[in-house]
Amino acid sequence: MTLQPTNNPVPLSWTATPDLLKSKIILVTGAGDGIGATAAKTFARHGATVILLGRTQEKLEHIYDEIMSDDGPEPFIYPMDLLSSDYEDYQKLADAIESDIGQLDGVLLNAAVLGQKTAISNIKTQAWMDCMQINLHSNFLTTKALLPLLELSNAGRLLFTSSSVGRIGKAYWGAYAVSKFGVEGLMQVLADETENVSNIRVNSINPGATRTSMRAAAYPGENPTKLKTPEQLMTLYLYLMSEDSQSIHGQMIDY
Repeated sequence: MTLQPTNNPVPLSWTATPDLLKSKIILVTGAGDGIGATAAKTFARHGATVILLGRTQEKLEHIYDEIMSDDGPEPFIYPMDLLSSDYEDYQKLADAIESDIGQLDGVLLNAAVLGQKTAISNIKTQAWMDCMQINLHSNFLTTKALLPLLELSNAGRLLFTSSSVGRIGKAYWGAYAVSKFGVEGLMQVLADETENVSNIRVNSINPGATRTSMRAAAYPGENPTKLKTPEQLMTLYLYLMSEDSQSIHGQMIDY
């Protein structure tokens, strides 16, 4: 298992077929906007039934409507506030998936907040704790609750969302950077635990500079038209959620 960042592993000749994810059930956190929303719509476009998890019901309903208007499989909406939820709430999520759907094949852990961008000495304690709760602890709690369901899939996929500042620390990125270092550690430990004993494949993606609202908040003076769009990332996300990526495991992938 390679623990150094790797480049895009998608074979040059690979193409996502229309039914690539047919009959798959995939949960996406942070599905209301940005990369999460685009991934959810893309997974559905390739046959997956998507569980849309996010804080804002209205945003999730909008993505639901877009998927339905595109003739995708009817998604599920699961509103959940990652800041205030405890492990019992995550277990209820797992129970609901098991009872209402009976299957889970993939999880994209995408939800995150930027937090306070300031020197460590200036960060408000509550802001630090909130950022860690959403960006790191929720990843652990979701993973712990859903692993038993993923183990039942013949090709379970668990995909974490990283960042360049979670690979090399950068001044003033505070809790966000540290939380992403934690996400990388969680991915690596879990990948090592599942290697050779599970059908689950665990990886992380650093999407890089992408045209999202979080990027705009982090770099307000940046020209967004010079950034790649979430849609341009989707070949990689599709590949890693598909059965074609069976050999990719424990990788820190830079787009």
